[in-house]
Amino acid sequence: MFLNSLSGRFLILTTVFVMLAEIMIFVPSVARFREDYLLMRLEKAQIASLALLADAQITMELEDELLENAGVFNVVLRRDQIRQLILASDIPSPIAQTFDLRGVNAWVLIGDAMRRLATPEPEVIRVIGNPVRDAGLLIEVTMDTESLRAEMLDYGLRILILSAVISVFTAILLFLAVRSFLVKPIRHVVDVMSAYAEAPEDARTIIEPNAGVTELREAENALMSMQTQLTGALKQKERLAQLGGAVAKISHDLRNMLTVAQLFSDRLERSEDPAVKRAAPKLVGSITRAVNLCESTLAFGKAEEPAPRLDRVMLAPIVDDVIGAERLAVGEHDLSFAEDVPANLALRADPEQLYRVIGNLVRNARQAIIATGAPGKISVSALDTEGDWQIRISDTGPGLPPKAQEFLFQPFQGGTRKGGTGLGLAISAELIRGHGGRLELLATGPEGTCFAIVLPKSAAALDEAAE
Repeated sequence: MFLNSLSGRFLILTTVFVMLAEIMIFVPSVARFREDYLLMRLEKAQIASLALLADAQITMELEDELLENAGVFNVVLRRDQIRQLILASDIPSPIAQTFDLRGVNAWVLIGDAMRRLATPEPEVIRVIGNPVRDAGLLIEVTMDTESLRAEMLDYGLRILILSAVISVFTAILLFLAVRSFLVKPIRHVVDVMSAYAEAPEDARTIIEPNAGVTELREAENALMSMQTQLTGALKQKERLAQLGGAVAKISHDLRNMLTVAQLFSDRLERSEDPAVKRAAPKLVGSITRAVNLCESTLAFGKAEEPAPRLDRVMLAPIVDDVIGAERLAVGEHDLSFAEDVPANLALRADPEQLYRVIGNLVRNARQAIIATGAPGKISVSALDTEGDWQIRISDTGPGLPPKAQEFLFQPFQGGTRKGGTGLGLAISAELIRGHGGRLELLATGPEGTCFAIVLPKSAAALDEAAE
């Protein structure tokens, strides 16, 4: 319905406000008209009295004609402190009110005018004013209010008609202006949003800001930013779905290949070569973890990370395995490792998942330090408190970039290095949440980065994580 639209309501409001403004003009205009009418009667009465003073011998017919032309019943002129009845005729009724127009303020004039319009019964009033051109001290007339009220009503009607015409004309102009400068741009935004809702992946439906009004231009810019981000997120979601299917297929085949490698690695353990004996356990452990990771990836492709298999595990061997594997990847770079984990510290966790989390954090630190080309150090420490176990991984690397801090633990957005995907941190945070704990960034900057793994001791936190 038109009246429920922005244009319709604006048209109605404009008409109402313009009419209110015209009414505010109408009231003082009518009061001024009444004052001018009374002053004109005083002036005509003064002219008639001057004619009589010029010739004292006038007939009664001429005197009546002068009073009729002046529109009054009698005229009193005060000159030289003498009050003199100049012209007189019969008064049809007693005088009801007296109005003195000398030095009266606007509010009194407005009040008298409104009372006159509200009083339909004719009355005889006395009007006092100053003579024109100082032709005396004052002039006083008596007159009927019937013609005064009729003239006021006629003048007021003309003012109201003119006000209505001006209101309608102004409302139409404002309606057209609002429709051109506001309604059409808003309608354009609505059409663009509707088109975008039908095909949000199509970048061609993203709005191009072109509004001339500042507020609408800001709204269009905000809408364009939101549409751009949403389109990118939808495309990323589609790519992630495709990537998930591909990873699941790759993990399935890779698991089969690693299973074969695992069979051959078992034979290496029986070798008599001392070097092979030292390397074989780590090789077997790495292949076993790779097989488990492939199986977990297949499970994740179906739903999510599997629930942790909690057990009492010693932390020191896990940290030692992680650091031992990372030392092999350092090469000739000047990078040292430090362990500060009590040998008897046992905690409740899934050993494979905990190894993945610590491995991801240590690997990220190693890659960040090596990328700088400067010497560095990576430290792993553990703390047993009353309510939880805390594992801290700190390094002397360059710190996390701003984007990584903003989208920390978000896949494909929170990468800690150039070309990184951020999957490691996202998976690690999910695995720790499965333990009922949390993965926190304690500090980062030019002096280095420190992450903390907090695992609760209470069973309530584990039950909540399981839910």
